[in-house]
Parts: sequence; structure tokens; C-alpha cells
Amino acid sequence: MKIGIMLRAIGDQSGVGLYNRYVTEELITIGSQHQFVLFYQHRQHMGRFARHPNVIERLVRAPNKALWDQIAIPYACWREQVDLVFHPKFTVPLLAPCKAVMVLHGAGWLMPEASKFWSSLDLRYVRTVMPIYCHRASAVLAVSQITSDIFNQAFQLPPGKIKTVYLGPPKHFRRVLDQTTLERVRAKYKLPDHFILTLSGPGRGQRKNIQGVFKAFQLHHSKTAHKLVVGGKGCEQFKAEYAIPDEGYGADILFPGWIDQQDLPAVYSLADLYLYPSFAEAFPVPITEALACGTPIVTSDLNGLREIAGDAALFVDANDPEDIAAAIDRVLSDSELRADLIARGLARSEMFSWKRCGRETLTIFEQLSGGD
Repeated sequence: MKIGIMLRAIGDQSGVGLYNRYVTEELITIGSQHQFVLFYQHRQHMGRFARHPNVIERLVRAPNKALWDQIAIPYACWREQVDLVFHPKFTVPLLAPCKAVMVLHGAGWLMPEASKFWSSLDLRYVRTVMPIYCHRASAVLAVSQITSDIFNQAFQLPPGKIKTVYLGPPKHFRRVLDQTTLERVRAKYKLPDHFILTLSGPGRGQRKNIQGVFKAFQLHHSKTAHKLVVGGKGCEQFKAEYAIPDEGYGADILFPGWIDQQDLPAVYSLADLYLYPSFAEAFPVPITEALACGTPIVTSDLNGLREIAGDAALFVDANDPEDIAAAIDRVLSDSELRADLIARGLARSEMFSWKRCGRETLTIFEQLSGGD
């Protein structure tokens, strides 16, 4: 089979960009019997997969995303005579002369508790065009079951049209036990001996419930010596945005900035707790990272957070800082609970891997082609 992959988002520094990079690598490796034509929008990405003998790379020009998706890509599919085109994002080329598959990375636009985090223009756009894309696609992949269920309910799609395929954390995420590595990373980011970890970024604080994190830490602050580490590029802006004082609990909130991907497993392993009481997540990649690193998790009893964490986390009401603080207290004061969460987390992490994602995705492609 000749499979085209639309990679205009491969350079994005986001979960979608990560998905583009990892699923493409797995598909090419697992599907060695197939030929892959990789369509790039930007020249700097050319050559990324050139080492694979079953890969052809093509630069496809267009002045904007819409024209790239809907004009340039259909023509490129026709020119390359691909049997199926895959977009690891949430659009399909409507005029493509072949079968098309896209990915739903969330359903927040259709969820009352989450839709407030998007502009009215975004909501109108998605609710108008998404049914068209879903009906045109030969198959639609969703990163979580809750995403599949919401889209099926909203658009009354044919049974089996949407298929849930979990992704996973990057392959290097595992519990770090080497003391030299741990101390190097601790020194690099000036991490304290005991800390609670959360990750976010500017523009995402409201959805990630950073205010709830700060309020819960304030309530918990006098009960242990743990500090709060808020990782992410530009997160120091939260100090002014949420009026964090310089003294008291505010003095024990640290902002190390961007944490390199290669260092994150050690940071998770050093943390005594991963705190993630977000309001809306379809597939929360940080939860899978914490699971793989054996970090106890406190997270929201909501949407994809409950689905992905399963029985390996302590769940809280995201709207109740006192409930969040009480869960922090329980995890940090109860060694048996901590040990149980660590064991459950490591066991559950086996569900989420890029190899499994690639294999299940390729199986869907092969089924669409009649097993060719």
C-alpha cells in the first residue's frame, strides 16, 4: 500500500506536534512492507525520515493551511498515486482522490465544561466543519474513548467510523534511579529536596487550573516541607498573573522554566507528587509520563483524566481547592498509599506506548485497503 502522511504540524511544540513525530516514526518502522510518502509544508523538515528505504519525502507549497490541506494535498495525492492519506491532525483533504484518515485530539469544543476555554469563532468553525470532515473521512481516530463518545453523540456517525487509539509518552520516559543523573538534573533546575510537580504554560493556566493548584498549595503549605515546582516555558508569568506573594507560601513556589524533554523523566522521578487538576483533557500526555516514571498522581475526576489515569491516581474535584489540598496531604503523609499509587501507575503505564499506537493505526489503514 502507498500511504501519504500530511506533516504540516510536525514541527509544532505541542502534543499534536509530538503525535506527528512519534506516530510517523512507528508507522514507517512497523509498516516496512508499505511505502510512505511524507508531505511537508516547510523545507527544514525534509530529510527527517530519509534513512528509511520505504519513505519518499515531498515538499508541498501553499500560502496557508487551508489551501495546503484542500488544494495542494489533493493534487499531491493524485500525482503520487497514494492509496490512502493520513492527517495526524483534525482535518482531511475533502477532494483527495483516495481514502482519508484524520485524528481527533480532543472534544473540548463540544463539552460544556471545556468549551469556555475556546473563542466563539473557534467553536463556530469547529462545529460547522468537523461534521463535514468526519463524514468525508474513511476512518477517524480518536485519542481517547471520551473523545470518540462525544463525537459519535454530537454528529451521529456510522458505527465504527471513529476508533479509539491511545498514544503514549516519549519512549525515554521511565523511572530514573541513577543517583548521578538525578543529582545532575536537580542541580540544573535548582530543584529542592522535596517537591510537588505541575506543568503548564502561559495561555493554558486557566484550563490547567493553575489558580486551583496555587490555592491548594497555600492550604497545604504549613503541613509539610514540600515546595511547589511549576515547570514550563514562561510559567514565571503566573507569579504576577495570580498575585503570588514573595513571602509565605509564595516563597516556596519555584519556576524553573522550560524543562528539556531528556531531563523530564528525572524531574518526575525526583518529585514526590505530580499535581494535575486540569479542567479539560482528552488525552493528558503528562499523566502517562508520570505513570511511566512511577510518580504518584493527584488529578481531576473529569473527562480524559479519569480515563487515562484509571485506578492509578487520587481523584479530586477540580473546582474545590480544599479537596485538592486534602488529596495532597493524603499522598504525602501516607507511605502505603504512595507505594500503592506508584505500583499501580507503573502497571497502568504498560497500556500506553507509541509502538502500540503505531501498530493499531497501521491495522486500521490495512483494513481500509482490504488487507493489501
